[in-house]
Amino acid sequence: MPQLTVFATANPEPSYDRPRPERLLAGNPLRTTHEHFLAPGGDLSAGIWACEPGAWQIAFAPGKDEFFCVIEGRLRITDAAGHASEFGPGDACVIPGGFTGTFEVLQAVRKHYVVLERPAGSAL
Repeated sequence: MPQLTVFATANPEPSYDRPRPERLLAGNPLRTTHEHFLAPGGDLSAGIWACEPGAWQIAFAPGKDEFFCVIEGRLRITDAAGHASEFGPGDACVIPGGFTGTFEVLQAVRKHYVVLERPAGSAL
């Protein structure tokens, strides 16, 4: 029987990465992901993501959407046209599939995330 995923009582092993060198704009921030949930089909994941200050270019695949809510710290996302939005504790956002721009961590950040990945052009 499926069980609830309770973030407060789960302690998943972290995974670590850094932005790809060709996308890096400032710093070389360590990114830490605690994936609390992965759907059986692998298309939906949720967890907590943390990152040191730095900036890099982002390019979401057409079928990848991310919802996030900042727990602590501050970040700025700027779209390809130069429109910037800043997020701090309690702020939430959806990054839609196909989005391109820059992701900048202004103060070390932690956020809840939910990512849905599906084939481009598929209906929900």
